[in-house]
Amino acid sequence: MQKVTMMFAGAVALAGLSAAAYAQRDPAYAAAREAKQVGEQPDGYLGVVSGGPAVQAMVRDINIKRKAAYTASAQASGSTVEQFAFTSGCNLVAKVGQGEMYKTPSGQWKENTGTPELDGRCK
Repeated sequence: MQKVTMMFAGAVALAGLSAAAYAQRDPAYAAAREAKQVGEQPDGYLGVVSGGPAVQAMVRDINIKRKAAYTASAQASGSTVEQFAFTSGCNLVAKVGQGEMYKTPSGQWKENTGTPELDGRCK
């Protein structure tokens, strides 16, 4: 029974992550990322670097989907949403492409010119 429950929880988590990934393939998201209007943050959520209401609304929508995915995954793994989001943030910042924006551990927006600065707690 526990194995079935874990498999179901894993499927729910993957579905949530898939929804978040789908939202990020939106052409508006790609354009905002390329224009350096959005960037990854160490807390696992997307941030607004610059941009008006449309960019802010898109980031809010993506972050709602991320939080839902983090919540499902955290429940499946026995961690907190904050722990899961932080670990995801470490991975997302580490994968920021060259020329894309990310928030440094000190809270500053920076363009990735090689290897992004990671929070010292990232493993």
